[in-house]
Amino acid sequence: MMKVLILGGTTEASALARTLCEYSIPALFSYAGRVTAPKPQPLPTRVGGFGGVDGLAAFLADNGITHLVDATHPFAAQMSRHAVAAAERCGVGLIALTRPPWEPVAGDRWQRVASVEAAVQAIAGPAERIMLAIGRMHLAEFAAQAQHHYLLRLVDAPGSLPPLPRHSVIVDRGPFTLDGDRALLRAHRIERIVCKNAGGEGAASKLRAARELGLPVLMIDRPAPAPRPEVHSVDAVLAWLGHDTDLGV
Repeated sequence: MMKVLILGGTTEASALARTLCEYSIPALFSYAGRVTAPKPQPLPTRVGGFGGVDGLAAFLADNGITHLVDATHPFAAQMSRHAVAAAERCGVGLIALTRPPWEPVAGDRWQRVASVEAAVQAIAGPAERIMLAIGRMHLAEFAAQAQHHYLLRLVDAPGSLPPLPRHSVIVDRGPFTLDGDRALLRAHRIERIVCKNAGGEGAASKLRAARELGLPVLMIDRPAPAPRPEVHSVDAVLAWLGHDTDLGV
């Protein structure tokens, strides 16, 4: 019998979970556990790491998983590598449900860098007011450029103060709007945005607002993914599973 494990944490993962539930396809949903209150899912859900490739492979075997869908964040490179290795070890089918990266358009003022470390180096210079839209994992690295005032938009309130001498914190969860992000950038007098190229629509409004306001964007490129098949829609995942979206349950 088919049984699907979704490695989630993205809007696309949640959309897939709803669809599999509607089609009565047996499935489990997994969160990494980096958010205090993850979005509820219509599928049985586990939260937390697996313990590397060995732990994920054991989970696949113990739970009778036949199909693995990697719908993690584009920057969750280690989890994606573990998924490829564990699926191969267990003979489980694997596909990645990803979203295309953002691309600059006319009017954008992007500077692209290859890593968080490169982004830290790129903002050396006079003090600015910077929106740091990278999540919470790498905030400490920006303490090396303590001259700036950072605006942090986080899903959860930080358990301890970020090690940034000058910062403001906004706790909010997307999707965000153009009007809201334009107002946010103006209210905080933001002069530059630093962000990861997550892609998708949920967080793209800050880029549109930056374009309108003529603000530069320091864009951190995605890490190279492990070799694997990729699709960009829930329907494509259903086709991979052998289900036609027009057939119903």
